[in-house]
This record gives sequence, C-alpha cells and structure tokens, in this order.
Amino acid sequence: MTKDYFAHTHSIVESEQVGAGTRVWAFAHVLRGAVIGSNCNINDHTFIENDVIMGDNVTVKSGVYIWDGARISDNVFIGPNVTFTNDLRPRSKQYPLEFAKTIIEEWASIGANSTIIAGVKIGKYAMIGAGSLVSKSVPNNTLWYGNPARFKAYICNCGEKLTKDNSCVACGKKYVITNGNVEEIQ
Repeated sequence: MTKDYFAHTHSIVESEQVGAGTRVWAFAHVLRGAVIGSNCNINDHTFIENDVIMGDNVTVKSGVYIWDGARISDNVFIGPNVTFTNDLRPRSKQYPLEFAKTIIEEWASIGANSTIIAGVKIGKYAMIGAGSLVSKSVPNNTLWYGNPARFKAYICNCGEKLTKDNSCVACGKKYVITNGNVEEIQ
C-alpha cells in the first residue's frame, strides 16, 4: 500500500488513516487508531493517541499531545505546547469506561501553552490566547484568554475584534449578536 502523505524518517506513524498531503515531522508519533485528515501539518515532538479524529488542513505545532477523545475539525490551529486533558479524575492504572470528548470546531485557534480541560467545546472561529486555561466551553467567534480563560471580545471570522457596531475594520464583514450567538450578516 502506498502512502500519499509525508512522514519524516524519525516519525512513527502507525495509523493507516492519514489523508493525502499531510506532513508528519520528526519525533511525532501517531497511534494506530487515529484518523488524520488531508493536508495537515503535524510538527516535531507531537503525540496523537488512538481515539483522535482530526479534520483537514489542521496545524499542530511542536510539543502538542492529543489524547483519546479529541475531535478536531477542519482548519484548526493548535499552537506549540498546547496541553489537552481527557480525564477529570485521573489515577494511575485506573481508566474510565470512556474518555471525555473534547471538541474543537472549524477554524478555531488555540494559542501556545494553553491547557484545554477534558470535555469542553471550542466553537467555530474562536480564538484562545496563549497560556490560557480553558475550563469551560467557548462560543463561536469569541476571544478568550487568561487563567482561567475568560471572554474578552467578539471576533470576526478573520480573527479581528469586532467594533461596537459588530463590524470588522479589517475585512468589512458585519455580524449580529443575539444572546451571545454571533452570526454573519449576508
């Protein structure tokens, strides 16, 4: 069977479900059960466990460990040394029947050295600032940072903060915000 992705000679890719055009760099380890989409970039010193599903065009920077239960959608950016957890009550040699599901939706960006607590959902186009502790779910098109991470602003799909009239000075898109839900005006 020929592969249509790149795996550095010092990487270990056990999965047979790696999409076309994906690049797996040195000292990365992808376990057998992981599903990796097309055109992903998995940087050095990363580990992806068995029950992980990753969409297309995902960037995983160096030093990231993605544990069982992670569901990462298309076009997500995961910065260097982001830490995912999957067990709210960890004990040595004691495993839950099922690990918590952590969901990262399309186009979300997670800044370097952030910690994502098991079972949260990070919404579409959300942005997590570097060094944040995300302990609760984050809605679409919002910027969160701090320890613990707190809501700081509504943001455009392009990543810029929205103005007081819910528009973006960078790309001109306009939004309506109702009860914390952000929708682009067509």
